[in-house]
Amino acid sequence: MVKRKIQQRLEHSPTLNTVLMVEDVLRKSKEVIKIAELKRKLPKKIMHNTLMKIIDYLQMSGKILISTKGIVWIYTPREKLDELVR
Repeated sequence: MVKRKIQQRLEHSPTLNTVLMVEDVLRKSKEVIKIAELKRKLPKKIMHNTLMKIIDYLQMSGKILISTKGIVWIYTPREKLDELVR
């Protein structure tokens, strides 16, 4: 029983609303943003480990770029790319 509870805690994933909230703040930020600054700009507090999981996911999906200076939003929807090409 105790082992099962520990596994459930280890397998916790962020909710879609939390991921979207972080995406929104990063997308609206027009410059490189540090993790501490990102935490301050979020409308609700989230745990550091949860934020790190979201950042890993966004990096793997090609939406953000992580550098030594911070995080920057790089994803551009296909519609906007089509407009830029025209």
